[in-house]
Amino acid sequence: MPEVVFSVDQSKSMRDQAVPGHNRWHPDIPPAVTVRPGQDIRVECREWTDGQIGNNDSANDVRDVDLSHAHMLSGPIAVEGAEPGDLLVVDILDLGPVPQTQGPNCGEGWGYSGIFAKVNGGGFLTDYFPDAYKAIWDFQGQQCSSRHVPGVKYTGITHPGLFGTAPSPDLLARWNARERALIATDPDRVPPLGLPPLPDNVLGGTATGDLLDAIGRDGARTVPARENGGNHDIKNFTRGSRVFYPVYVDGGLLSGGDLHFSQGDGEINFCGAIEMGGYIDFHVDLIKGGMETYGVTTNPIFMPGRVEPRYSEFLTFIGVSVDHRDDTNYYMDATLAYRNACLNAIQYLEKWGYTGEQAYLILGTSPIEGRIGGVVDIPNACCSVFLPTEIFDVDVRPGGNGPQRQDRGQVCVTS
Repeated sequence: MPEVVFSVDQSKSMRDQAVPGHNRWHPDIPPAVTVRPGQDIRVECREWTDGQIGNNDSANDVRDVDLSHAHMLSGPIAVEGAEPGDLLVVDILDLGPVPQTQGPNCGEGWGYSGIFAKVNGGGFLTDYFPDAYKAIWDFQGQQCSSRHVPGVKYTGITHPGLFGTAPSPDLLARWNARERALIATDPDRVPPLGLPPLPDNVLGGTATGDLLDAIGRDGARTVPARENGGNHDIKNFTRGSRVFYPVYVDGGLLSGGDLHFSQGDGEINFCGAIEMGGYIDFHVDLIKGGMETYGVTTNPIFMPGRVEPRYSEFLTFIGVSVDHRDDTNYYMDATLAYRNACLNAIQYLEKWGYTGEQAYLILGTSPIEGRIGGVVDIPNACCSVFLPTEIFDVDVRPGGNGPQRQDRGQVCVTS
């Protein structure tokens, strides 16, 4: 087994670990450990909210989650010899939930997915699903199923939602300036346009005193993806993948977490993946001067692994850039087109007895494939959602006697 370079006791908060992680991006967060190029390492991770979500039948915890704690990242991990301008080469060797454990902590045989309330982050379809909901998923090997979404079982494409390197002071300042400028265009929007630095509940690894105050004052929130990597939520970041991260500070300072058991393209619920604590094994190496050599300056690049569920039959839903609520046409809006493809899939699944919330969570957690069909045929962008039909316990394809509606209950709701 690779050497465990960052360990987590899943029964304790990240703040109470022997070596705590962090929840902001900042160049001065002290490294938790230093490793060598060519080394195989294991990193253990907490679930991203630090245990705020429980294995129960209420969505009150999703409604009330405090996002100022997010995300709980393991690291930073310094790599000997890494300098600004290099590329950090990260091979994902293995990852999964907490090994051989059944217990009360997320990742110990179970995970969850949630629809966040519009007033607390929302999601891709927040105007249609403004309230908080939740489903618990049980793991059995590579498969998962849920008591809250009966009639589906699927093989997960397990992956980290979030990994990245530390920003330089200049890059951090640019992030904060441009995101504050965006927020200022509509400062009262719900959900907000962005999340600026926030001292509340900041965790800066082993930093204390004035350094921790500086991290809280200027540290970037971890919700979006940025130049350093960050919260990509790409389901194909799985076993066998090789990721090339830009290095902006000495040592690179690799950190991450937010492990997912399964997710569809887009993680459309915001908390749409099946979230879990667990572990991830890496091989790390360097390409000296790689950013300039390969032109990797504004985002990582990666080579996907060859491990993914082998589904071969899909029902595909199409959307275009029209808001059908008021029949307004938008010009080449691929986001709106993808939203409509998802809404069309949800409306279809409702005919089989799924509630809208259950269907929404199916799209967030199952290995759907999202594709851009066209962004040149003015005025409508066209996007599609490929939903694997083999995940259902009944044949949901059109034909025969039509939809066979069943009472499938409901996901967790708030009280």
